[in-house]
Amino acid sequence: MADTELKQEFWSRLDDVRAGLLAGDGERPVPMSPMPEKDANAIWFITAAGSAADRAAKSGGEASFHVADPRANFYANVFGKLEETNDAAKLDELWSAMAAAWFPDGRDDDAVRLVKFTPHEGEIWATEGGAAYLYEIAKANVTDKTPDVGVHGRVVF
Repeated sequence: MADTELKQEFWSRLDDVRAGLLAGDGERPVPMSPMPEKDANAIWFITAAGSAADRAAKSGGEASFHVADPRANFYANVFGKLEETNDAAKLDELWSAMAAAWFPDGRDDDAVRLVKFTPHEGEIWATEGGAAYLYEIAKANVTDKTPDVGVHGRVVF
């Protein structure tokens, strides 16, 4: 699959991912809900002041985001830059009931932070689910050929 098609698959599948592990410079990986924005080449996260994601974003350093989501049939290791942003309009756009649950004062809570992850490279596995996957496994056992269960490759964003 061409790099362009694999990137398209990445952004399409990421829309269905509820959580992954975000790890910044010297910080432990923490579960975070991604909010992808393909046209901006960005994955947004809402986090709390003082959290591992917040500390990593303030460093402006390298970070990674790891996905293993069997519901979305999607697995990825993505590397890029993490930074904190004060874009109130973007925060308003992304704000949800899920985010509000973590902050006692809602959107206006002083602890609310918006973090932007800009990917620059990654490795992606997008698999077929359900019956198509089972068919490929059964076929491989009968034919002794490797199953064709989806796409895999490295991308540069």
